[in-house]
Amino acid sequence: MATYQDVLVVLDPSQTTQKALDRAFELAEHTACKLTAFLSIYDFSYEMTTMLSGEERESMRQAVITDREIWINELVTPARNKGLNVNIKVVWHNRPFEAVVNAVTEDGYDLVIKGTHDHDVLKSIIFTPTDWHILRKCPCQVLLVKEHAWPQKGNILAAVNAGSSQPHHGALNNRIIRQAKALAEMLQANVHLVNAYPGTPIHVAIEIPEFNPAAYNDSMKIHHENAADDLAREYGIADEFVHVLEGMPEDVIPRVAKEIDAEMVLIGTIGRTGLSAAIIGNTAEHVIDRLDCDVLALKPDSTIAVP
Repeated sequence: MATYQDVLVVLDPSQTTQKALDRAFELAEHTACKLTAFLSIYDFSYEMTTMLSGEERESMRQAVITDREIWINELVTPARNKGLNVNIKVVWHNRPFEAVVNAVTEDGYDLVIKGTHDHDVLKSIIFTPTDWHILRKCPCQVLLVKEHAWPQKGNILAAVNAGSSQPHHGALNNRIIRQAKALAEMLQANVHLVNAYPGTPIHVAIEIPEFNPAAYNDSMKIHHENAADDLAREYGIADEFVHVLEGMPEDVIPRVAKEIDAEMVLIGTIGRTGLSAAIIGNTAEHVIDRLDCDVLALKPDSTIAVP
C-alpha cells in the first residue's frame, strides 16, 4: 500500500496533547486520506445505577458520548478549516483495545494511529497494556507515535530479518521495505535497513569442544550481510544505508535508530496469545519502549502461514 486511504486515530482523554491526532494531521497533509478521530469511553458507575431504567441509563451514556464529541470537534476544527477530511467516532466500550479492533474490522481502516505512554519495564512485560493488545490483534498496520518530529530529508529505518529462509519472513521483509520506500517518498526521507543476527550460542560452545565460535560468527555475519545486501539492491537502497549488526533485535534496532536519528522505525509483528504473549511478548513490543521515534508495525500477509 503506497498511501493510506482511511485512518483511525485513537485519542487519549487523559492527555493534554493528542500527539496521535497531530501526527495524523501531518500525514493527511501529505495524502488525501480520510481521518476518523476515535474515542472509546466507559464509566462503570453508569452500569451500576440500578434505580434507573435501561432507557434512562442509555440516555446518561449518550449524554457522556455527546460531551466527548463536542470536545473532539474542538480538537479537529482547525484541521477541517484547512480542508482535511476528519470524522468523529465515540463508542461506549469497557475494553479500549477491543473497541479499536472492532472499528477496524467493521469499517475497514488501513491504518491505526495511537500515541504511546512510557511503561514500567516489569509491567510492560507481564501486564500487557492497550498498545500491546492492539499490536497483536489489530488486523491493519499500527503507527505508535512518540515525540520525534518528521523532518524533511530525515531517515526511516526498516527492520528486516534478511537471513531467514522462512517464507513468512521473506514476505514480511518485502512488505516492510515497500512501505518504508512509499513513506520515504511521501516524506522526502531516506530509507535505511537494519538486520540483527545472533552471536555464538554459549551452550553450544561449552557442550561441543570442537565447535569453533569465531568461524561460526564469521559465517553468520557473512550470511546476513549477503542477504541484507541482496534486499538493498533489489529495492535500490544504498550500501551505506544498510546496517547489519550482531545482537538481539531489541538491542540493535534502537541503537541504529538513535545513531541515524530515525524519525520512524518499521517493524514486523506476529501476534501471540495466551501466557507466552503475557510473559515473552514480541520483538516489536520489546523494541517500542526503547525507541524515541514513531514505530509502524506491520503483520505478515494473512495468506502466508506463520509457524
